[in-house]
Amino acid sequence: MFVDHTLETAPPASRRAMTGVSEKMGYLPAPVRRLAESPHLLDGFLKLSALFEATTLDPVEREVVIFAVATRNSCEVCVAIHTAKLAALGAAPSLVAALREQRPLDDERLEALRVFTLEVIATAGAVDDAALRAFLEHGFTTRNALEVVLGIGAYTTSTLANRLTRAPLDEQLADFAWRES
Repeated sequence: MFVDHTLETAPPASRRAMTGVSEKMGYLPAPVRRLAESPHLLDGFLKLSALFEATTLDPVEREVVIFAVATRNSCEVCVAIHTAKLAALGAAPSLVAALREQRPLDDERLEALRVFTLEVIATAGAVDDAALRAFLEHGFTTRNALEVVLGIGAYTTSTLANRLTRAPLDEQLADFAWRES
């Protein structure tokens, strides 16, 4: 039902964002081609994602948040994209495997982040004091807690939209395919 837009078929308001993604990634990913149907959604997600990338969480920490959302929401294309991103960051294969399999992480700090992210989602933000303290005790700050909320918002948008549009996995990501267990 959803169209794989090109720069020529996309609504004019989506074309600039599509061009930017294409230049950055070297190709136009299927999720972007499909999300282009709604210039507001595409632009909104890209802006939220850029804001999340600018937070004080480091790149691997941001990916832990993204993985928590993507695996919880069973977004296969998101897991593949972010597996590739973690590989590019030089993340340990054991970390990537645990994130993909939704298992506890060996790194206590990253595990605290993963658990906190899932708790924020499960409680719709009504995290109790004990859960927040457990997060803060691993060296995170209240600012980081709010940055987790930003990441959840950005990547809930992405995962739900990608699933709704049934965005397929691009051949460039075939080596990073993920299936729900």
